[in-house]
Order: sequence, then C-alpha cells, then structure tokens
Amino acid sequence: MIDYRIDLGDAHSHHFTVTLTVPAPHAEQQVSLPVWIVGSYMVRDFSRHLSGLVARQGRREVTLQQLDKSSWRVACAGRGALTLRYRVYAFDNSVRAAFLDSERGFFNASSLCLRVHGHEGEPHRLQLARLPGGWEVATAMAQADDHAVAPHRYQAQNFDELVDHPFELGRFWRGEFEAGGVPHSLVVAGALPGFDGDRLLADARRICQQQIDFWHPASEAASPSGTAAPPPFDRYVFLLNAVGEGFGGLEHRASTALIAARRDLPRLPASDAPFAAPAGMSEGYVTLLGLISHEYFHSWNVKRLKPAELASIDHQAENYTELLWFFEGFTSYYDDLALLRCGLIDAPRYLRLLAASVNALAASPGRQVQSVAQASFDAWTKYYKTDENTPNATVSYYRKGALVALAFDLTLRQSGGSLDAVMRALWQCRGGAEGGGPISEADIAACLSQVAGRDLHAELRDWVHGTDELPLAELLAASGVELRPERVGFAAALGLRLSEGALSGVQVKVVLAGSAAAQAGVAAGDELLAVDGWRIRRLDEALGWIARDQPFELLLARDARVKRLRLRPDAASPLDAAVSLHLQTKPGRAMGQRRRAWLGV
Repeated sequence: MIDYRIDLGDAHSHHFTVTLTVPAPHAEQQVSLPVWIVGSYMVRDFSRHLSGLVARQGRREVTLQQLDKSSWRVACAGRGALTLRYRVYAFDNSVRAAFLDSERGFFNASSLCLRVHGHEGEPHRLQLARLPGGWEVATAMAQADDHAVAPHRYQAQNFDELVDHPFELGRFWRGEFEAGGVPHSLVVAGALPGFDGDRLLADARRICQQQIDFWHPASEAASPSGTAAPPPFDRYVFLLNAVGEGFGGLEHRASTALIAARRDLPRLPASDAPFAAPAGMSEGYVTLLGLISHEYFHSWNVKRLKPAELASIDHQAENYTELLWFFEGFTSYYDDLALLRCGLIDAPRYLRLLAASVNALAASPGRQVQSVAQASFDAWTKYYKTDENTPNATVSYYRKGALVALAFDLTLRQSGGSLDAVMRALWQCRGGAEGGGPISEADIAACLSQVAGRDLHAELRDWVHGTDELPLAELLAASGVELRPERVGFAAALGLRLSEGALSGVQVKVVLAGSAAAQAGVAAGDELLAVDGWRIRRLDEALGWIARDQPFELLLARDARVKRLRLRPDAASPLDAAVSLHLQTKPGRAMGQRRRAWLGV
C-alpha cells in the first residue's frame, strides 16, 4: 500500500506538506511528479512548486539524485520502508492544480503526489491531516476501509485512479440528488448570500438524468426487465468554486471540478415568483448549466470512451492524439443540446447559442489555415498558449468540432439516422457489456457510415482533415432552420479585437488576417487615439461622425510614437457578416419531421 499524508497545517503560507511512505521500495527507487493533468493538454510542470524533498529509511537519511525537472532516484538500503517528505506551494485557484489558504483548500493529486515507479498498480491511500476546525471534505474517491478509526482517509486502486479524484476542502454548500439510481453530490464554495442552491440542484439533476437516458436508453437495455443500464460510476460529485471572475471545468471519472463567476449562480427570488422562465434565464446561468452538461457528458465521452492513444497515460510527457475534435468538440455539441432536450432552454434560445458558435468560427481566419485534426494534435503547444496571432493561425477543436458534430448529425438525419445512434454504437463497439473503451478514427468512420447507410469518409476528410467551409447553411435549411444575415460590430468588421475602457483607452489585442485593419497596418498593442481628428474612448463612438463604410484616418500610439493610418472598411468582407438562426415557419413535412426529431419542435 502506497501511503500519502497531506498536511494542511501551513495554510497561511499556501503550502501542503506531503509525507509519502513506500513499504517495500526498490533498491534504486525512482519517483516523479506528473508534468500534466489528464484532460488539460498542456505541460504544466507541477514540480516547480515542490521544495524541501528529503528521503529517509527509519532514522537514516538516504541519498536523493534528481534525474530531470520532475524525477528523482533514491538509493535505498535494505528492505526498510522509504519515507519521502516535501512541501508543495498551492496558490493556483483553477481546476487544474492545487490551492490552499485559510478559507479554502483544493487539490488534484497530480500536483501533490509523487508517482512511485514500479508500484503504480498497487493500492494508494491518502490521509488528510490537520484540517482547520469546521472544514469539510468533498471528493468521489472511496473512503478507506478503516475510515471509522482514521477519519479523512481515502483509497484508490492504483495511481491513475488516485490522480483522477480532485478534493474540495473547507466550508461549503452541499446538496444531494439521485439520477439514474445513482447518488450525486453538488458542492459550491464561495457563493454569495442569497444563492439558490435548490434551483441549481434541480437543474443539474435534469441534465444528469437526460444524459444517463441518452447513453443508456431503456429500449436498448440488455436486462430482461427492460430497465436502462446504470451509469458507469457508483456516485458522482460536482465541485464548483464560485469566484469573482473565472470560468472552466475539468472532467474526472466520477466527478468534475468547475469554476464560475458568482454572479452567474442562480439567486433566491425576492418573491414567490420563479427564478426565471426558460426564455428569461440569464445568459451567465445558461453558460454555467452548459458547463455542467459538458463535463458530465465527459463521464462517457473521454473518461471511458477515449482516444486509443490515451488508453495508457504517460504522466511525464505529452500524449498526442488527433481526436480532440471528437472528444471535446462532439461533447461541446451535446452540452447545449442536452439543455434543450431536458427543457431548461427552448429551441429559439438553443439556436442563438448555435449561431454564436457559427459566427465565432467564421470570425477566426485560422480555420482556413489549420484543420481541426491538426488543432487536436497541436493542443499541447497552441490551444493553451494563445497570443495575438492565435485566431489567425489556429482553429478551436471545441468550436469547430461541435459544428462538425452538427454537420454529421444533420447529414445522418436526412437518411433517417442520427448522431445519437453513432455515439451509442461507439459506446458499445469496444467496451463489451460495460461499454466505453479506446477507439480510433477508423471506429468513428465505421459507425458514421453504418448509421448513414453509405460511406462518409469523404466528409471526414473534408470537414476534419481539411480547411474548407462546413456546409451548414444547406444542412440547417434541410432541417427547417433558416439563416438570416446580420452585420457585426464596427471593430469586428474592421478585423479588430479590442480592450476598451475609460481609463485604459482603446487597446488593440488582435488584428485578424486579411482585414481592413491588417491591410492598413494596425498591429496588436497599438493604442487607438482618434478617428478623423476626434478623440475616442470606444471605437464605436466614431460612428457619430463618420459613416460605417467610409474611409477614415486613424490616429494611434505605438511604442511611444504617434502614427496616422488610413483605413478603408470593406462592406463585402466576410468578417462583416454574421448569421442568426430561426425556425422556418412552414417547413415541408419531411423537413418538419427532421427538425422535430432534432430539436423537438
């Protein structure tokens, strides 16, 4: 049994103290700290926060040799147990690492727990020590058999499971519900007074039940009773950290760590009126529900159904795959669709969310440079390391992957199939009775073609490995959804992404390739000062004295120098075009049937 003792006694300096005990070490025992956390595809070098590492056998200190940035070798003598002690600085208030102060603690074991090479497959036990008074613990990790005499002791079957259960520590709100016959917990830290926990709990339950029914429909159950198969976990825990500003999530095998702005949580009503009707629900709350839906869907699509390349995890280096367009992108397609299907939003609102994705992709010139398969492979160096040129050189495997899923779904529905059937077929194709398992692009192609009744390799080639535009207009029209053209804001039409404020002025963050601003010579970092001689604090102010499509003189500051540039807006630029999506009022019979099967209307 590999044992970790996580001591919280130094919370004011934001340090966890870790004591690792290896009962039967190798003579030359190697240990290492993971360099990344599974689900977030970037090398993060957690070892940079590790300090004071010492190793002992009994009372004798033994020799440690550092092998690389995150690995050490211990020269052990005899068969005595090896004890390593070290400190980890924890002040990363995200879902990926560790955080500790006097009010709250959180950690993923991948940033705290050294991996003991050669012992990864053994049971791993974790003991929390010196929790401040009144603090609680939330995690999906199973309690150890002796937890009655050793409170706050937990146990995992192996190292991979150990690092797949985050911990939330502190004083927090907790609610419980059941979905699919499985207990679920929802923990919220940092919520403002007046937070409506019951509303969030009820809405989360609807999402979970819809997704369980999606993956395990009763009509396809193998049991003689015809009841649906249970979800692939015995319990599930949502860990939500409410902050001033922030958004994100990270999936785990039986839990998820989430972060969201406090203002986006539901509030208790001032009267007996409900929080909001579906059409009036705040944008921030809808976004939060979409995040909950996204990470829960990952319990099936990436945690169990997974890329073949990630069937076995290397914790010390990049793990490459070209399939994030499927595992992240298709999950992004289903996250908002689940909100529609469980009745939390209506079809018009869903179409607004879909239109936002369509418009965001159209405003990214990088979609014509990089395929979504290449974007998946390059996630380690590009997706999480953005700069001012990112929109011109890359495409989001989340956003385009979701629209590829939409394109396949609408294509399949024209022949009586659906992407739903493909997802469930993939769930069964490698996992046997339990479902899930590692899959390849060939498996995806085979299931797509099987459900379609024809070969879809050409679509995979063009939509996934190519950079041509997706045929969304035709596919949406065939399912009773109309695209209406719209114009974007003035800055977006010029190809600018700005930071605007009364104190900071107008700062250029991004200049899109091929835009009017790029052709005029505007650069990221420029401060925009005036348009045709008039001072501006927001670029749209200039529309008070110039016509939107007329050329104008732009005064800007760059590297302490003032420059004048001539901009010539182009009304025909694709950057000045957006779309909104609407239900056709009188679709044909076949079109209406496809739309009803897809959107329920």
